[in-house]
Amino acid sequence: MSGPVSLARADLRSFVPYESAVPRADMVRLHANESHWRHEWDDTDRGLNRYPDPRNKALAERLAKLYEVNADDVLLTRGSDDAIDVLVRTFCESGRDRVVICPPTFGMYAVAARLQGAAVVEVPLNAERGFRLDPEATAAAGESAKIVFLCSPNNPTGNSIPAREIAALCRRLEGQALVVVDEAYAEFAAGPSATRLRSSHDNLVVLRTLSKAYALAGARVGVLIGDPDLVRLLRGVLPPYPLPSLSLEAAEQMLTPEALQRARHEVAATVDRRDRLADQLASLDAVEHVWPSEGNFLLVRFRNADAAMEACRAGGVLVRDFTRAPGLAGCARITVGDGAQNQRLTDILGSVR
Repeated sequence: MSGPVSLARADLRSFVPYESAVPRADMVRLHANESHWRHEWDDTDRGLNRYPDPRNKALAERLAKLYEVNADDVLLTRGSDDAIDVLVRTFCESGRDRVVICPPTFGMYAVAARLQGAAVVEVPLNAERGFRLDPEATAAAGESAKIVFLCSPNNPTGNSIPAREIAALCRRLEGQALVVVDEAYAEFAAGPSATRLRSSHDNLVVLRTLSKAYALAGARVGVLIGDPDLVRLLRGVLPPYPLPSLSLEAAEQMLTPEALQRARHEVAATVDRRDRLADQLASLDAVEHVWPSEGNFLLVRFRNADAAMEACRAGGVLVRDFTRAPGLAGCARITVGDGAQNQRLTDILGSVR
């Protein structure tokens, strides 16, 4: 066995997954112990009394077109959290294997690893250089790990990792570790997606989502893009019906030409408001620093973080408190809202001294 599947847990490489039948639309369904009746208020296409399509082939093909990859490279998951979890469960043995993370970053990488009993190796981003990745240290740590998790644009710092650094890391760790690039915020960034590197590096996995740019956070639709053999293995580890019917129909609606055009318009508007909000925040006495961002959020350091956070709470505005996170003393992550929401935020912070 070769390729990235050879890095998986030995007991899963020959695992025989649970198989769900995929009947033709014209067949009488007496195989799955479903109810034969549906509710009067059920206006879904398939009916909520029926199990959803376990393979979601048509949706996978449409998502492959959206992300400009092959359909065999696509696996649908319940948000990116589900993809992170199934990767760790499939590749890491408890008490034996490691994953590498680069803090400050998205917390679910470490959570998934620790729940599986895998060790977490931290290679911090360089705060003095705008939270840049340390490629050499990350590669060195990855040589004794099963998975290296990267987030680009990074949550919560907002900066992207250059494609050349991702490609170099994949080459360095070929046959040793997976390089997983979480691109939840890629639509808000100016640079190319790491999906363009996928065909050249079979140990590269890219995570995308419909939660952010496509406004479907409540539907929990994630997309894992990787080597076809890896996708087949992971599909067998997931439950037989990974996404609910309502989530699948929401994704189908999102992929219509009209909805995609609306999403692109909203992304462009969000980027414009993000840049204007960054300038407005930087001009306030309460704000010490605003980092450049390629996400739909800004990382801000306050001069008096306790006063700023209390003012936001009192004013009915929620921001993400990172003041106690390592390397982020005095910081908060602020999502870019609409014009009125951003104005309310700046009015509140403008009163902080």
